[in-house]
Amino acid sequence: MTEPQPHLTPTKVSTLLVAAALALLAGWLLVSQFYGETLPRLTLYPSFTLILLAAGEGITARSTRSRIERKRGTEPVEPLMVARLAALAKASSLAGALLAGGYAGILGWAYFQRDWLAAAADAVPTAAVGMVASVLLVGAGLWLENACRIPKGPDDDAEADAPPRPAR
Repeated sequence: MTEPQPHLTPTKVSTLLVAAALALLAGWLLVSQFYGETLPRLTLYPSFTLILLAAGEGITARSTRSRIERKRGTEPVEPLMVARLAALAKASSLAGALLAGGYAGILGWAYFQRDWLAAAADAVPTAAVGMVASVLLVGAGLWLENACRIPKGPDDDAEADAPPRPAR
C-alpha cells in the first residue's frame, strides 16, 4: 500500500469565479442590510495594502521564475521555499477573489443607491478602487503560482509516454 503524497494542484479559475460570486452576493446583502448602521465607512487603506501585496507578489514571481530557470546571476531556489510560495500564491488568489467579489457587491449596491444616499455616492469610487486592487492581487497570485512551476525537461515527455510503474 502506498502512502499518499502531498501535492498542490493549480488554482482553477472556476474556483475563483465561484468564490467571487458568493462574496458578491454576501457583500450586496450585508451592505443593503447594515449600511449606515453597523458597517464602518469605506476607506482606501485596505486597497493600498492589497496593491502593495500584489506588487510584492509580482516582484517575487519574477525573481522566483528567474531562479527556477537558473538564469545568470541568480542563486538556485530551495524546493521548500517554492512550495511555500506556491501556497502563498493560492491563498492570495483566493483571498483576492473573495475581496473582489465583496467589493463588487458593495460597489453595485452603492451605485444603485447613489442618487438617494450621499454616503453611497461617496462609497462608489472607494469600492471600485478596492475591487481593482483585489483583482490585481488575484493576478499577482496566479502569476506567482505559475512562476513556481518547474519547467518540463527533455525526460518529462518520455515519462508521460511510459506505462505506469507498479505499486510496491
